[in-house]
This record gives sequence, C-alpha cells and structure tokens, in this order.
Amino acid sequence: QLQLVESGGGLVQNGGSLRLSCAASGRTLDIYGIGWFRQAPGKEREGVSCISAHGSTTDYGDSVKGRFTISRDNAKNTVYLQLNGLKPEDTAVYYCAASILTVPTISSDEYDYWGQGTQVTVSS
Repeated sequence: QLQLVESGGGLVQNGGSLRLSCAASGRTLDIYGIGWFRQAPGKEREGVSCISAHGSTTDYGDSVKGRFTISRDNAKNTVYLQLNGLKPEDTAVYYCAASILTVPTISSDEYDYWGQGTQVTVSS
C-alpha cells in the first residue's frame, strides 16, 4: 500500500516562501503521477499542480502559475512543491496525492492515494 506524508508547511509572511515535501513509502513512487491540492476552510478542494511519473510534464492551477514549482526526485521517493510569492489567499491545508495515471491532470478524481496534509498559513 502506498503511503504519502507531507511536510514543510508553516506560518510565513506575505511574499515569503516555503518548500513542501511529499514522501512516499510502501511502494516506489516512479510509477505514479503526483498532484498537489489545497483546501481552505469553507472552500472546495483546489488542484494546485501535478507532475508526471518521470517528471517530464507539469501543470499548474491558474492561481499559482509563475509562483509555485513542482519537482520530484524518484531516487528519494519524494515530490516537492516550492511556494514563492505567497499571499494570504494561499492559506490552506496542502495535500499530495498519487495517481495510477502516469500523466495526470489537476483533477482530484484522477488520484488514488492521499496524504494527511500540511498546513500553510500566510499572514498579511
């Protein structure tokens, strides 16, 4: 069974940066497409970014394009999300998820395994 654990969240000021990590265990990660999602209180879950199994294809939600960067290190069984230029509206719980699709999109319906999430809070 694939298990995913997010880390790297925290409290940061407006304009600051964070790097989130999604570490996998139980199975090798390089056969899965990986997505990052977020959910703020009272709002629907939003697709943030995704990366193909071998890292050659990435996609981003419109609200984070140009500010966030997804990457992966399959040798370390880990996927990263670099968050730059953070805004208060980026405040949410961020989740990583794995899809059996090697080239997924940021539609949450495509994902089969989910982590527990890490909180990102951006102060104004």
